[in-house]
Amino acid sequence: MLGFLKKLFGGSSTDYRALMDKGAVIIDVRSAAEFRDGHIPGSRNIPLEQVGAKAAELKKAGKPVITVCRSGNRSGMAKAKLRAAGIDEVYNGGGWQSLITKI
Repeated sequence: MLGFLKKLFGGSSTDYRALMDKGAVIIDVRSAAEFRDGHIPGSRNIPLEQVGAKAAELKKAGKPVITVCRSGNRSGMAKAKLRAAGIDEVYNGGGWQSLITKI
């Protein structure tokens, strides 16, 4: 029952620190201007509209991918695009400011 509620309401038990230890890359899908205003150190800016074009490059790297944005909406869309492109280990990290406290 708890697992169902987590899925329904977006609760996460993802260990982002462990993913980072595995070499995960953080992809910030906000605009370049938003990224310049603040971001997670070491993250890479690929605006949402460019994610599909960069999917093969990200897949080739063979590392877990964590997507972030301002609130979690765009990063969720980016996650779906990357999964559709064949990247199995991709996670929606949600808002970048909240993820930074988890890594």
